[in-house]
Amino acid sequence: MSTQVHTVTGVNCPHRLLLDQIADKWSVLILAALCEKPQRFNVLKREIEGITQKALTQSLRRLQRNGIIERRVITASPVAVEYEITPLGRTLKAPFEALYIWTMDHLPEVERARLAFDASSES
Repeated sequence: MSTQVHTVTGVNCPHRLLLDQIADKWSVLILAALCEKPQRFNVLKREIEGITQKALTQSLRRLQRNGIIERRVITASPVAVEYEITPLGRTLKAPFEALYIWTMDHLPEVERARLAFDASSES
């Protein structure tokens, strides 16, 4: 394990680049929003509070480029674009759920640590 971690920390490591692209806050929130069903761009933008149009567009393109989501043009009137998680993207469900459960289980401890840190930093 330590060899793998060391490798991933290298600046030019392709694993690091992929980890950066799938584990950033916007990508995680986009995948959570797409978990249940495909969504249109504007629905995603409304659902993910605080995301800008530019950040959403960039994150969707990165996820699409990595094969995690797919973009589908709907030729109804008016033309729309919909995004959906791919089978490869669905393999992220278990690790992301584990991370979510960890945050739920440990948030009180983290908040206590933050308070203690902030109190000691003020001194």
